[in-house]
Amino acid sequence: MLKGFIFDLDGVLTDTEKYHLAAWHELAEQLGIHLPSEADAALRGRARMDSLELILRYGHQEQNYDEAQKVALTEEKNRRYRALVASITSADILPGIPLLLEKAKQHRLKMAIASASKNAPMILQRLGLASQFDAIVDPSSLHHGKPDPEIYIKAQQLLQLQADEVISFEDAPIGIAAIKAAGQFAVGIGDADKLAAADYRVSTTDQLDYDRIVAAFEGR
Repeated sequence: MLKGFIFDLDGVLTDTEKYHLAAWHELAEQLGIHLPSEADAALRGRARMDSLELILRYGHQEQNYDEAQKVALTEEKNRRYRALVASITSADILPGIPLLLEKAKQHRLKMAIASASKNAPMILQRLGLASQFDAIVDPSSLHHGKPDPEIYIKAQQLLQLQADEVISFEDAPIGIAAIKAAGQFAVGIGDADKLAAADYRVSTTDQLDYDRIVAAFEGR
């Protein structure tokens, strides 16, 4: 029986991915690293340190920095990102999301955020959505980033639910992989080929219809 929804944040509730990517590109250029076209897709949904490690591999600079220096670089990226999202408002909630959350509340579903972003609480406050969620996973409490299922298992546990009682929403392939590894029902938002592993898929958030999603969940 369905009892909860779990959401990624960036690219699902709001489009802050563009700000993350812009901040990473700025940092990469500062380090003398030119990111290839496929880097954006590879960076989507990754934890902050995992993203930095990927960028350094692109530039063959993995051995150039110690852990303290890497932490400093991720903090610099975060400062750039926070400056870019400072003006975000409820107008930046993606289409279809307000109605989906409203329907979930009407059906008394518990809801959680499973985002790799440590800025999730701040972003939810700016969007005016913080009160909608029963739990937010703290990425700093995790040992593994997506595609490891840890973050989705943690969200499920915070809601005090079982894997077969939740539906989780993602826009990145590594996020879908994490959901499936957690044994949960995965809703993918985006490209059909990249999100082929999802149990249910839509191209854009405005196609997220509560009744159709629940019907697919119940008929799996």
